[in-house]
Amino acid sequence: MLEQDLLVDGAPDGAGATPVWAAFGDLMTGVLGAFVLILAFALVMQMDLAQQLDDAQRQRQAEAQRREALEQALAGPLAGGRITLKDGRIGIAGNVLFAPGSDALHDEGRQLLRGLAPGLNAYLAARDEVLMVSGFTDDKQVRGGNRRFEDNWELSALRALTVTRALMADGVPGSRVFAAAFGPEQPVASNADAAGRALNRRVEIAPMPRRAGAAASAASAASAP
Repeated sequence: MLEQDLLVDGAPDGAGATPVWAAFGDLMTGVLGAFVLILAFALVMQMDLAQQLDDAQRQRQAEAQRREALEQALAGPLAGGRITLKDGRIGIAGNVLFAPGSDALHDEGRQLLRGLAPGLNAYLAARDEVLMVSGFTDDKQVRGGNRRFEDNWELSALRALTVTRALMADGVPGSRVFAAAFGPEQPVASNADAAGRALNRRVEIAPMPRRAGAAASAASAASAP
């Protein structure tokens, strides 16, 4: 009688119920699988981050080497204080190159560009880069008796072309240099006073990768009014 009561009150033998240990095993298998997936995802993310850091480090090193090479190529003009070099861009004050409201080179400016050409050629010979010659003005509109230029955009464009042609005449290949005009845009100082406006009247020469140069040339042409 007692044996029958145990059979009734207990779990039926062979009734097909899932044992507890089997259910627990399935649960642990799922947890372990999820942990493996999370671990794999974390490893992939870590590897990707490490690759990005390596790429950034190589890019910084390449940029530093490029600027150092440019400084060495232009050591003479830089030492003379007639040009500046900042963030890989060569800056030349407008009054060194041109008279106010003119796109004709000063003799001093012509001599300066003649001195830059050999260093720029040496720099370009070792790299697949081009030179973007950019003209900038202040925000004062072309006025008075000067009717040659429609506006500052045209003045900056013709000044950039003048410098580009001078560099080509001194041996820089035409395929490695192009002109761009920015008019009064991208000032480096306030136009509220004469000193600031003098800084904004400038020409910059910026080496850049050949493909980027082609894109910049097209963008400059599209942005001109």
